[in-house]
Amino acid sequence: MNKKKYLYAAVILALTFGLAGCGQQPQKKEEAQLVKTIQVGAKEDSTEGTYSGTVKGRYESNLSFQAGGRILSRNIQLGSVVKAGDVLMTVDPKDVTQSVNQAHAAVNQAQAQLSLAESNLSRYRKLFDQDAVSAAAIDQYQTAYDQAAAQYNQSMAALQAQQNQLSYTQLTADADGVISSVTGEVGQVVAAGQTVLTLVHSGDLEVQINVPENRVQDFSVGKAVRISFWALQNQQVDGVVREIAPMADQASRTYIVRVTIPDSPQGMQLGMTASVTNESESVSGQESFVLPLSAIYQTGNTPQVWIVGKDHTLSLKKVSVEDFGNNQVKVTGLAKGDIVVTAGVHMLTEGLTVRTESDTE
Repeated sequence: MNKKKYLYAAVILALTFGLAGCGQQPQKKEEAQLVKTIQVGAKEDSTEGTYSGTVKGRYESNLSFQAGGRILSRNIQLGSVVKAGDVLMTVDPKDVTQSVNQAHAAVNQAQAQLSLAESNLSRYRKLFDQDAVSAAAIDQYQTAYDQAAAQYNQSMAALQAQQNQLSYTQLTADADGVISSVTGEVGQVVAAGQTVLTLVHSGDLEVQINVPENRVQDFSVGKAVRISFWALQNQQVDGVVREIAPMADQASRTYIVRVTIPDSPQGMQLGMTASVTNESESVSGQESFVLPLSAIYQTGNTPQVWIVGKDHTLSLKKVSVEDFGNNQVKVTGLAKGDIVVTAGVHMLTEGLTVRTESDTE
């Protein structure tokens, strides 16, 4: 009997502790909702773009001979500094010199004929004054003189043309500058008009960049940009867009944009690598950012976006829409670094605690 009482008491005690243990189990905490976000101002999301370019001269001349022939001498090297009028190259002038000699001979012959015609005309005028010859004879000798004078003028013009051709065998600099390209070598036979070197004029230097066709609308003539130079310890200067090519390059499908530098940094030279940063700003002066179209939360007339705060709670922020693109929208009213929810925006509420992709990594 006593054994039964002890056994019954042990069972009751075990059940009591078991029920007490179940009541003390902690309830599982509900996990915060996971949302897809984007941080505005990141390199891939901002409308700011950086393009690599090269320092070039604002004015460049592709020089060529006006007379063809074999290059006899080259007085410059790549990078040579020249003055206007300096002789840069020459072609063999032998053939042109012979043409000049022939033209000289033709002038001498024409001059002799003119002198003879002039003497005959003078003599027959004296005879005419003495009634020794008729007026018809005077007309005949006057005509011969006029023909000789015309022949002389023609030969003089031909001589001048040949002398010009002789001067064309020397290629001279048309302005002060630097030789940036040489494509003609001594011994090479070149045709008239064939480019043999490029001269960059002294003066203003600028940076040339190539902009993709889907970003060329971010540039406009007169727009201010920032330029940095790798060779000058990334020194930055202000630049202004001077020219935008009206057509894209057929091979690269990019547009050439030329940027002038009002205050060139010391040490900047032709051919240096430069980085041009296009800092897009809205008309109001606020920085604009590109977001997915799905990030816009709009219940009335005011577009808004959900911002994830530092405490991981949601809040709405008003934005202004500037432009629409391919499933994208350009807005202002955000600060660089804001974390914006980009999906499921109509299922969220103010003050909701959420998790982002970075929290799950």
